[in-house]
Amino acid sequence: MILIINLCKEKLHFFEFVKPIVDIVKKENKRFRVKSYKEIKKQDLKESSHLIICGTSLKDFNYLKNLQDFSWIKSYNKKILGICSGMLLIGLLYECKLKKLTRIGLKKVNLRIFGTNILYAYFLHNFSLKNYKNFEKINKGKDLIAFKHKNKDFYGVMFHPEVRNKELIINFLK
Repeated sequence: MILIINLCKEKLHFFEFVKPIVDIVKKENKRFRVKSYKEIKKQDLKESSHLIICGTSLKDFNYLKNLQDFSWIKSYNKKILGICSGMLLIGLLYECKLKKLTRIGLKKVNLRIFGTNILYAYFLHNFSLKNYKNFEKINKGKDLIAFKHKNKDFYGVMFHPEVRNKELIINFLK
């Protein structure tokens, strides 16, 4: 079962950041469950095979005030994909620091992840990460666009593959 985690404070943002991921997972005929990060139970984690932590809007930082709600991530031993805010969250749990960096729109990237070559990606964020010593940077170039935890199957991307690059999500689920 795929556990899709909603970080959005506003219910309307669900349709922009979570629903497109749900649609991709449904199309792949995968069993899934969507939960707000505040509603996750041990049973959800036990039953999951993969976790996707969705992004949220440019002004929604509510999840950052609740990092203690994510302490379970450090003991989770299955695959995680953090998208935008999800990547920030994973990084902060592993001693990264926020770095102000606004990036909006379609940008050229040079990245291969989950067997997917990505040349252009859609970005919508106000922050990136620095001091990412527990992670390997996957992309080329100076800015951090994607990472993998050095010891776990935890991945993060600062762009929104649900907008453009849906195959990244599909390949993550395989």
